[in-house]
Amino acid sequence: MKIKTFLPVLALIATFSLGSCKDAAQKDMPGNSEKKEMAILSEEETTTAYGYTIGDEATDFNLENVDGSMVSLSDYPDAKGYIVIFTCNTCPFAVASEDRIVALDQEFKEKGYPVIAINPNNPEVQPDDTFEKMQQKADEAGFTFPYLFDESQTVHAKYGATKTPHVYLLQKEDGKNIVKYIGAIDDNVRNADAVNERFLANAVNELLAGKEVTTKETKAIGCSVKQ
Repeated sequence: MKIKTFLPVLALIATFSLGSCKDAAQKDMPGNSEKKEMAILSEEETTTAYGYTIGDEATDFNLENVDGSMVSLSDYPDAKGYIVIFTCNTCPFAVASEDRIVALDQEFKEKGYPVIAINPNNPEVQPDDTFEKMQQKADEAGFTFPYLFDESQTVHAKYGATKTPHVYLLQKEDGKNIVKYIGAIDDNVRNADAVNERFLANAVNELLAGKEVTTKETKAIGCSVKQ
């Protein structure tokens, strides 16, 4: 190949490579990831593409908590149901929800609906979601509930959780854990001060009052589960 022909080709390859690296770096920035997440979710999108739907029976699990113990739904014999939230250490949406999740546990645990948080992320893909980092997060954020590691990533797949955070409200009925609500905690995952409708809390209160849940499913807004 002549030098005159080779140089433009080399320049083109270099330009493409630099552009690709720049795009990759920008993709990993929390602010840009957040904007992309909002952009790809349409109003018509359902919260679950697979997994449990409203009225399904949720099977039990046995996952390691940050304190080293193993936790299952059956460990709560007096519970009326469970607030199962798939969340993680790193997603901006999950971080913005931490105080709300603690508040939900404090509000409903004594009423029979404890929070059980589960981290579904693969730490090989997201290094800040290791079990050790989970322990640090639980301590720093003052978690009052179990924070479990779905190391095999089978529990989130069975539920159909695709985002962090992603909520599943279960109620005990005839010895079964029945799915009553799926989706978001409330209508403003970015800003707790701007929340107008508390989807999850409303659903729990309706169950406590012996009523059917009015809003059974909403769109979970968050970061994609890292597999």
